[in-house]
Amino acid sequence: MKKILYIGNKLSKKGSTITSIETLGSFLEREGFFILSFSSFKNKILRILDMLRATFVFRNKVSWVLIDTYSTQNFYYAVAVAALCRIIKVPYIPILRGGNLPQRLDKSKKLSKNLFNGATTNVAPSQYILEEFKRRGYSKLTYIPNTIEIANYPFKIRNQVTPKLLWVRSFSEIYNPLLALEIVEILKKKGMPVSLCMVGPDKDGSLKRCEKIALDLNLPVSFKGMLKKEEWIELSTEYDIFINTTNFDNMPVSVMEAMALGLPVISTNVGGMPYLIDNDENGILLPPNNAKVFVEAIEALCNNSLKTAGISYKSRLKIEQFNWREIMAKWTRLLNT
Repeated sequence: MKKILYIGNKLSKKGSTITSIETLGSFLEREGFFILSFSSFKNKILRILDMLRATFVFRNKVSWVLIDTYSTQNFYYAVAVAALCRIIKVPYIPILRGGNLPQRLDKSKKLSKNLFNGATTNVAPSQYILEEFKRRGYSKLTYIPNTIEIANYPFKIRNQVTPKLLWVRSFSEIYNPLLALEIVEILKKKGMPVSLCMVGPDKDGSLKRCEKIALDLNLPVSFKGMLKKEEWIELSTEYDIFINTTNFDNMPVSVMEAMALGLPVISTNVGGMPYLIDNDENGILLPPNNAKVFVEAIEALCNNSLKTAGISYKSRLKIEQFNWREIMAKWTRLLNT
């Protein structure tokens, strides 16, 4: 049994959303790998120290170190752990999670080259990230897309829909939750029977800002905070359309999950989204920061049951390609080398 050290933000029990360290880690364990995962410290300094400690302590006991790699502050966790791996000669594999990583490559060129060129390979979970890295001259790349366990997502076709909107993401400025409120405000002024449910933990104070705006404008918005995956999946049956308002993205699992559930997705056309959604086929892609076009797309779905049903059905078919059973072989082949 191969032992894998998985470095990432394991913070779901501390009020944050579940990340790949828990989902992918669980999948790999089922395939016979022994997974050691770090870290669950909420304090950022303690977290990076725990990551480095684990890397050193288990250096002679693991075959690989997997490192979830993001584009903001968490980028430096990956830089530090990877540097230690190179010193103690432990092979490591960054998993390129951050939708804004291309900009990080341009901003932190030396750190990026050390981190990614020193790896055995870098796993790109989307064609978008794969192509952006290639364009900047990186060659140690392996494409293994994000995955979900499709059986956990009961499909419900949507045809006759109303503007009952669902938004699932961390409340962070980069995901632009305020745009969702602007969309609701316009639909309300038009006399549409709109409602919005927003699910996710606060990251940077955006949740409080959204709550205040919704209260001040008397908007029909409910804030559920962080929910367990099973809870928001059950909640999704009460809603008709999923909106993704982000300014940066890679291959977001929340959007994949919505598509698996049969929710028509209306998303900003940023980052990896056009690699996941074929516009007007299995979802709708729109320019970012434009509430007006979102409103028009929502109205169009509400007025065209045939188109809405087609998008709902095709979105499920698309995500079935990313079922864990389909992706498993790529991970096992990589980690057994």
